[in-house]
Amino acid sequence: MTALVIFGLLAVLMLTGMPISISLGLTVLTFLFTMTQVPLESVALKLFTGIEKFEIMAIPFFILAGNFLTHGGVAKRMINFASSMVGHWYGGLGLAGVLACALFAAVSGSSPATVVAIGSILLPAMVKAGFPARFGAGVITTSGALGILIPPSICMVMFSVATNTSVGALFMAGVIPGLALAGVLGGVTWYRARKYNYPRQPKATWSERWAAFRASAWGLLLIFVVMGGIYSGIFTPTEAAAMSAVYAFICAIFMYKDLSLKDVPRVLLNSANMSAMLLYIITNAVLFSFIMTNESIPQSLADWMLSQGFGVITFLLAVNIILLLAGNFMEPSSIVLIFAPLLFPVAVALGIHPIHFGILMVVNMEVGMCHPPVGLNLYVASGITKMGITELTVAVWPWLLAMLGFLGLVTYWPGLSLWLPQQLGML
Repeated sequence: MTALVIFGLLAVLMLTGMPISISLGLTVLTFLFTMTQVPLESVALKLFTGIEKFEIMAIPFFILAGNFLTHGGVAKRMINFASSMVGHWYGGLGLAGVLACALFAAVSGSSPATVVAIGSILLPAMVKAGFPARFGAGVITTSGALGILIPPSICMVMFSVATNTSVGALFMAGVIPGLALAGVLGGVTWYRARKYNYPRQPKATWSERWAAFRASAWGLLLIFVVMGGIYSGIFTPTEAAAMSAVYAFICAIFMYKDLSLKDVPRVLLNSANMSAMLLYIITNAVLFSFIMTNESIPQSLADWMLSQGFGVITFLLAVNIILLLAGNFMEPSSIVLIFAPLLFPVAVALGIHPIHFGILMVVNMEVGMCHPPVGLNLYVASGITKMGITELTVAVWPWLLAMLGFLGLVTYWPGLSLWLPQQLGML
């Protein structure tokens, strides 16, 4: 009954059009003052200890690194390199978009940033080359979602904060699923391009490929700085985030010289705005999690599911349905921070590996970013392409169906997520 009251109040506030963060905060305050005897001192203490986590510091650093790379010319150089490698295949520029999104995802940690950085350059080029606008929009909208699966990922940091799971293990667990999903999206792109005989680029020579690689090498090196540093133990994921911000600054200002020092305050301000928004959501989500824990809602849900005979297969199917429905109304950070503390104890009680469950949630967030009515990537792509949400929804459906099939694979094949961190001795 208590759970119905809490989630009912949250749903009512959200339906009024109120931002998720404020809805969470008002739900918590209303419940605290009217339905509990919890001392406000304990709430304040929980709020302080809840956000006093080293992992949270990674979020503003990854945002800052992504902004330096987005405002700089890293994306353009990655597109040129990707196009030189696969541009001569069917749907060459589309495949280049998938590859470029995968590469940029490995340095940005954000899906919207990936869509903006790659889409704003590649989509006009695809239309000019003779590709239908819908085809290009479908490729970039869905491939941009790789930004939260291929590490580093802000969404994974959020899951770690909500469940006290290892960020480093989550990052490594996302590598193979991220590459596999990029392959799936590339396969759909190639098949549709071949079916409709879309244009192909002239095959680049090896010298042209080497020149494109050299031009993009400084940006690509960031992948090895972050992932290599974490795996080798040189620094923690949070320290890797700080290193990536410093490295991205050096690349954009001194190596590529796409930004000048006078542009730095603007980038810092944009990063501060985004960080403040996410940290405000985290703050309210910590209080929301405290209320649920104090009322023993996760434990009660776990006991009820176990008593009903819910097995792993049924539970994971239910989780996918819940998260996909939530993706119709909420953005990924809010979904993770609200549902992870609720569903995670049940998953652990059923014997599901925490890292596998984390990757499962992230893939659900990817799908949610690409379907209406609140798919964030749809809105970002709409701003670039000037296409309506309905038209974009029609454009993305072949790739979206492939992503749903991939979600089923990730859900019921834990080895896809767990193999690499196990081989690296992180589990």
